[in-house]
Amino acid sequence: MVQQGDVSTAVVVGSGPNGLAAAIRLAQEGVRVRVLEAGDTVGGGARSSEHTVPGLVHDDCSAFHPMGVASPFLRTLGLEDHGLRWRWPRIDLAHPLDSGAAGVMWRDIDRTAEAMSEDGRAWLRTFGHLSRSFDGLAEDVLRPVVRWPAHPVTLGAFGIGALAPASWTVRRWRRPQTRALFGGVAAHAFSSLRTPMSSAVGLLLTAAGHAYGWPVAQGGSQAVADAMAAKVAELGGTIETGVRADSIEALDAPDIVMLDVAPKAAVEFLGDRLPAGIARAYRRYKYGPGAHKVDFAIEGGIPWTSEFCREAGTLHLGGTFEEVAEAEGKTVRGIMPSRPFVLVGQQYLADPSRSVGGINPVWAYAHVPNGYRGDATEAVIEQIERFAPGFRRRIVARHVRSVPQMEQYNPNYVGGDISVGANNVLQTAMRPRVGLNPYSTGILGVYLCSSATPPGAGVHGMCGYNAAESALRDLGVWDPASPGA
Repeated sequence: MVQQGDVSTAVVVGSGPNGLAAAIRLAQEGVRVRVLEAGDTVGGGARSSEHTVPGLVHDDCSAFHPMGVASPFLRTLGLEDHGLRWRWPRIDLAHPLDSGAAGVMWRDIDRTAEAMSEDGRAWLRTFGHLSRSFDGLAEDVLRPVVRWPAHPVTLGAFGIGALAPASWTVRRWRRPQTRALFGGVAAHAFSSLRTPMSSAVGLLLTAAGHAYGWPVAQGGSQAVADAMAAKVAELGGTIETGVRADSIEALDAPDIVMLDVAPKAAVEFLGDRLPAGIARAYRRYKYGPGAHKVDFAIEGGIPWTSEFCREAGTLHLGGTFEEVAEAEGKTVRGIMPSRPFVLVGQQYLADPSRSVGGINPVWAYAHVPNGYRGDATEAVIEQIERFAPGFRRRIVARHVRSVPQMEQYNPNYVGGDISVGANNVLQTAMRPRVGLNPYSTGILGVYLCSSATPPGAGVHGMCGYNAAESALRDLGVWDPASPGA
């Protein structure tokens, strides 16, 4: 609720999922919201384009959305009324090995455990409670660390495991394919798998997969952003694309400013208004490895050696856990591995509308060092060919987005870092700086709401939601004890 004489206007800079989430949350409380987007379309990392063959839909960055479908905020918005439809593949995830075997994850945890043979019981012990209690876990994990948990038992069970290095967690399993399966999920953190807290992302995304699956948005990830943008409009907000706001002085003094930008850009945007200590913290903020992306148009399907891989929406390529850990360790240290960890998406299996005739879109990217200037395209192809001999012959067209091009596509991706921040021990727990309110810039009414804030990367909108909640509390617009809050 908006009190007479209190906050009435807000400008959100950036229309990624977090910027749109912030806009929605503010508009829900009666704030007049204006979203400014420098690009021609909304979405940030949740955009889709026709890069290769006309009509073929490629996701520009984010592709699979376990945290989107599970998001405590997005689930309340009725985005299906604005065209969003989730679609699931038959198999959520597969991780092939050179032997022809593969680690396989279905949404059904019992089916997954049964296929793991002697590793099944340990898999159930690790993920059974977390997946059954995932809604409560998400409610706590997707909020700032400095907060009393609503579900302390579940959070405690997760936290104990999350503190461990992934290299310790995999000792629970004996089969190479099980160990590799967990290691590939943990590698989504873009960090060394031998450091403390490197199990956190692996545990969270796997539990989400068993609770909700790893779906895609029908028609492309752009559908998520478009549905959120429609929700902003429904609530009376406005969105302007092709508008670049370079400084806070250009915003005409709104009551609230939400910045869906990286800390580096926030320093430039806020200039001398930013308190010196916070400016230093933003300048010291660390960015992680980059992503070299390749979109393929292929004739037919990928000829995977493993039959499971032919039905999997997401694939992790890198060999054994030990190989993945070695490659990730090198990228964190700034060394380009000869066999980088590669993610492959076959979204068309769940959403055939993305294909044209017998031509299908394949989404892929390799983890590479931050700021990498080389061309990792051949390394991506070789990793796919390693587990799917004959893939190269099926390529009809390709579109490459190198690390410099990735940063040009989205300036938040500093050095190609699509996570908008290194997931080292400090920044996993406290980002973008140490403080009671990570969203505050130290300037009254100005907040950071990008993936550089808790809970970090993912199309869940919770960074924006949390930042908006902070703004509403700080400025007395929203009373959390009020009816309906």
